[in-house]
Amino acid sequence: MVNNIEDLLSKLKFHGIESILNRTLKTAQEEQLAISDVIYQLLFAEYQDRKERALLNRMRAAKLPWQWTLDTFPFKEQPGVNKSEIMELAKLNFIEKNENIIFIGEPGTGKTGLAIGLLRTAILNGHRGKFYNAQDLLDELYTSLADRTTAKLYKQLSNIDVLCIDELGYLTLNKEQVNMFFKLIEMRYQKRPTIITTNLTFEKWYDIFHNKALVTAMLDRYQHYCTAIHIEGESLRVPKNNIEKPNSKKMTSKEKQNPETSESR
Repeated sequence: MVNNIEDLLSKLKFHGIESILNRTLKTAQEEQLAISDVIYQLLFAEYQDRKERALLNRMRAAKLPWQWTLDTFPFKEQPGVNKSEIMELAKLNFIEKNENIIFIGEPGTGKTGLAIGLLRTAILNGHRGKFYNAQDLLDELYTSLADRTTAKLYKQLSNIDVLCIDELGYLTLNKEQVNMFFKLIEMRYQKRPTIITTNLTFEKWYDIFHNKALVTAMLDRYQHYCTAIHIEGESLRVPKNNIEKPNSKKMTSKEKQNPETSESR
């Protein structure tokens, strides 16, 4: 009978129950557990299994390029970032309010790390998210015109709980891509939050999108419900101790092979 049950569980894809069935039935028999307790244990195992699988699927779908988190962000090394403000955003109230977030700063100041950290936090808390490089996103939208999948792609992008667009800078865009980006912002307006990282202030958006009327309308929508975080600080990619001390000298190849000899001098 147990084999028949396991076969049905496999066909129904109740992997959580299937994984603990034999152990649970054995324990129930030995300890004379109530039927309600046994059912609860089996159902809870199934619930946990589906919850974990759903999280893995959301993580895969998000396509996060790095395993960065807010816990690993070097706030002490980047005084240009207000940690309290970031941790307040990590409460994810911006998702319920459909508020956008934009990180503005020079390359290497931590914009992408913070955006990924917030996106990861959202995913861990049950929200669906997607990370895109800005140029890749706009190229994908443009390519969709050829195979007539634009409507399908727009629907997917507009329904993502949190969309993160990274490196919105001086891009190579044609007229169609500019119009498509505007439509995407318009479709998500007051419905889903969009996180953007850029090295450009809002005034410089006119330089990359060119169409003044369209940019004005786009900024009017994006900025309406938006938290703008300007990061003013040095690049985190520059080593802090890359300047050689005046009295130091480089080790010879012989000293590198025998460090004890160098230290004894």
